[in-house]
Parts: sequence; structure tokens; C-alpha cells
Amino acid sequence: MDYSKMGGPKKASGAPKHGEHKRQQPKGKQAPKAELLARMKAAAEKKKAE
Repeated sequence: MDYSKMGGPKKASGAPKHGEHKRQQPKGKQAPKAELLARMKAAAEKKKAE
């Protein structure tokens, strides 16, 4: 029996239903690597201090 034609659950789409992800950063505008490394180092120092 072909259950794909029975109206079962649909495949999940990859796109979220809200638009908040679009407002955060425009596509193609990634943060510079130096900024990322600085954030990672700050987080590591904070974790080490705890």
C-alpha cells in the first residue's frame, strides 16, 4: 500500500515561520573573524574566572 498518498504528515520545511531571523543580520554580512575570536576569548576568560 502506498502511504505517501494517504495524507500523512508533511515533511518539515527548512524555513522558520517567523521573520526574526532575517532582522538579526542581513545575509552575507558575517561578523569579522577578529570580532568572533575576541568574543570567544572573553567567554573563555569569564568561564575560567568562575
